[in-house]
Parts: sequence; C-alpha cells; structure tokens
Amino acid sequence: MTYDRLVCANCAAPVNEGRCPVCRASRARLQQQEEQQGLFVGLSPAMLVALLVVLLATLALLAHQTV
Repeated sequence: MTYDRLVCANCAAPVNEGRCPVCRASRARLQQQEEQQGLFVGLSPAMLVALLVVLLATLALLAHQTV
C-alpha cells in the first residue's frame, strides 16, 4: 500500500503531507516498508509471467543447441 492515498484519522489530511505527528509517523513507517520490499514487488503479474516465458524459452534454446 502506498501512503499517497491514505487519509489520516487524526487530522483528516493526506498522510503524505505529514501535517500531524500521527501522519509523520505513518509516513515514516510506510517509507521504511517500501525500502525493505524485494526486487519483484513492483512488477505486475503479467510482467512476471512474461519474464518466466522468456526464461523458459532461453533455457529451451540452450538445451536444444547443446544436443
């Protein structure tokens, strides 16, 4: 989840503006979580499937050339 769409329950402002201490704490926590996420977290499922197909095709091509 990204913090650019969250609304603070304390001050009713967007969390990404950081108007109150609750907003700033939530924004810092979410930024820390985004930094800890892995390499493939931003890819869509379709992109992951496409990468898998390319990988399998490459492996099949390499296997065919060695025979």
